[in-house]
This record gives sequence, structure tokens and C-alpha cells, in this order.
Amino acid sequence: MLTIEYGVDGTVVVVGRLDAAQSSAAQGFLDKVQGLVTVDCSRLEYISSAGLGVLLKTQKRLLGSGGKLRLVGVNRHLQDVFQYSGFDQIFEIVPAA
Repeated sequence: MLTIEYGVDGTVVVVGRLDAAQSSAAQGFLDKVQGLVTVDCSRLEYISSAGLGVLLKTQKRLLGSGGKLRLVGVNRHLQDVFQYSGFDQIFEIVPAA
């Protein structure tokens, strides 16, 4: 299950699992964001390769127009996934406190 919506401060809040079953819904939401986008990952439990693809596609689109994705609240497990995949070189990642 995945919930993706705007938080009160304008950040994109992702809750649950971003996997192949949820990737099209996530992509549909992220296709509408513009500029510098902060994604709150503090309640993101899991991300699959399909989920990584959603983030990568969104990042490429935003970079083309002067924006970018910034991932905040990233837990240790997700930090490892981003590091092993090399995505820590593609995104600005702020670890969970």
C-alpha cells in the first residue's frame, strides 16, 4: 500500500511501499510536480527497482527545467538501497534524524 500526497508545508509525503504495484500511481502524482521538490521519506518503508525508476524519471525531468528532487527523512535501510544503486550520487538525500 502506498499513499503519496502533499503535506501541509508543500512537501510530497510518501507513506508505505513504493514497489511495482504502486509505481504507476506514484509516477502519475510526481509527473505533476515542478521546481525544487522535497519528498518526505520518513514513512517510506520500502522501495523497489520500479520505485527507484519513478524517482529517477522524475529527477531527470525536473533537472531539465532547473528543478530537482530532494529526499528527506531517509531511514538507514533506504539509505543503503540508494547507496548500493548509486542513486546517492543522483539525489540530494537528508537522512532521518
